[in-house]
Amino acid sequence: MGLMLAPGDDDVTSPDVSWSYNGFNMFREWLAQVEGFTLAEMNGFGGDRTWSSVSTTLAPLLDHPDDDGSLVPAQCAAMLPRLEAIIDQRQRQHEDSDPVLQRRIDDARRLVTVMKYCLDKDVELIFC
Repeated sequence: MGLMLAPGDDDVTSPDVSWSYNGFNMFREWLAQVEGFTLAEMNGFGGDRTWSSVSTTLAPLLDHPDDDGSLVPAQCAAMLPRLEAIIDQRQRQHEDSDPVLQRRIDDARRLVTVMKYCLDKDVELIFC
């Protein structure tokens, strides 16, 4: 069992990205690390650090319930430049990267594809 992030357009042919719950957690831990903090320190992830204490456009994704709710197109639009920059930066720094890092980069690419689709169609990104 896992979770999927998909456009809220009820079209089964729309792009989506999916993970196991553990895989999604590892993806978010990686993004948090890239952004300069540890996810486990954050409120909602076992720590007591508040989300207002970190500065990242990825907060709506990182501080979101795993399998319920959605992100609106404006939130996707705000996160896309940072996700694309992370992909570009990590890919350039690690051309012969390890398989785990390559998986994180591939996951980020798939997420970017789904977010762009949501923007194009003006639909929410659904966590299911």
